[in-house]
Amino acid sequence: RFHRLASVAVERRLPLIVVAASGGARMQEGLFSLMQMAKTVTAVEMVSEAGLPYIAVLTHPTTGGVFASFATVADIILAEPGAVMQFAGTRVIEQTTREKLPPDFGSSEKQLAHGQIDMVVDRRELKARLGQCLDLLLGGLAASPASGEENA
Repeated sequence: RFHRLASVAVERRLPLIVVAASGGARMQEGLFSLMQMAKTVTAVEMVSEAGLPYIAVLTHPTTGGVFASFATVADIILAEPGAVMQFAGTRVIEQTTREKLPPDFGSSEKQLAHGQIDMVVDRRELKARLGQCLDLLLGGLAASPASGEENA
């Protein structure tokens, strides 16, 4: 589905905006699930090569393959407050490393502080902020939220 969405964006010359949420792949899906990571990143590359903007909005939770692939290679990455974003779950990491992680590990705020995402945005402000991001990426050619017309 993601690859089809990216193909439509390229075909119609539209920016690609994705809202991501994933608890990770189920173990039962095995190799097929793992291969989807490469397919989604290839789709993002197709959008990039077409010169189109790609924005990812990460919600709670965004983990596993989604986090390790298309969700974190966008031109601009936004996240909701308090969203957990990491490859593996906290419990898995703690059991593997035998260390206790800080309570805010993987949080959107922590990811922002470490430069892993571009901004934390409340859902109620998302439409306006996406408009600003598109305006930035399109060089002032994005539709104005107030008028619905293109900016001069």
